[in-house]
Amino acid sequence: MTEQSSATEKQNTDLHKVELVQADDGKDYTLRSRAAVMGVLRSMLDHGSLLTAHFNQGKDFLMTSLLHIAAGGKTMVIDLGSNNEMNRRALESDKLICVSNLDRVKIQFILHGVELTQFEGRTAFLADTPESLLRLQRRDFYRLSMPVLRPLKCLIPIRKHDNSTGTIEVNVIDISGGGVGIVAKIDSIELSSDMLLPNCRIELPNVGTIVATLRIRSVYEVTLRTGVRSKRAGCQFIDLPGPMQTLVQRFIIKTERELKARESGRA
Repeated sequence: MTEQSSATEKQNTDLHKVELVQADDGKDYTLRSRAAVMGVLRSMLDHGSLLTAHFNQGKDFLMTSLLHIAAGGKTMVIDLGSNNEMNRRALESDKLICVSNLDRVKIQFILHGVELTQFEGRTAFLADTPESLLRLQRRDFYRLSMPVLRPLKCLIPIRKHDNSTGTIEVNVIDISGGGVGIVAKIDSIELSSDMLLPNCRIELPNVGTIVATLRIRSVYEVTLRTGVRSKRAGCQFIDLPGPMQTLVQRFIIKTERELKARESGRA
């Protein structure tokens, strides 16, 4: 692995840097019911949740996502990472500690080794589904993941090759008081770590519009379930005015209430 690819992989985890939970710390949060574990995994699949897989005693990691759960629930398919060397090391590892966020809940589970398989025409990892998982709901991880079919839209001003100005529309896949996660087609816009994106507009349905400067904290490539390669970026709000912070919090609270009402059958 080159120094450049190693540095890029390091930058790519900034937004998803996690503190692994030790077994003793998480004993009260462990789900062991097969139905409960499968319910969380299927929700992660439906939301397209990103996974950070740690291995080699936490020294190595790769960014991936859940692609498929077998009909019987015994095995699952996860995507390869963007770094071939990390994929090779993960394949040789006997244990991967996987960490993710579902809505604002931290999820952690262990995969006891992976092997290669073919899924929808491409190579992926195959693993046994975990027997248990940790589900931690803490205010520190307060981040609202948007439904895959109803993402927010962010309009980013750009300067074209002829020096004229325009805008590019990207999907917002999660939002918090501190920033947003966005995803864009590979060739639609140049995105790089620490890049500033001024005057970005995000429409919060039935709440209002925020205009913000975004600083990109991490960028990495992902393969969507459609097979399309995209860029996913974690962005930080820079000096977001108080009234707009209020709009963000109002939108998060409103959306969570609607989701809970829908899940309980009241909507």
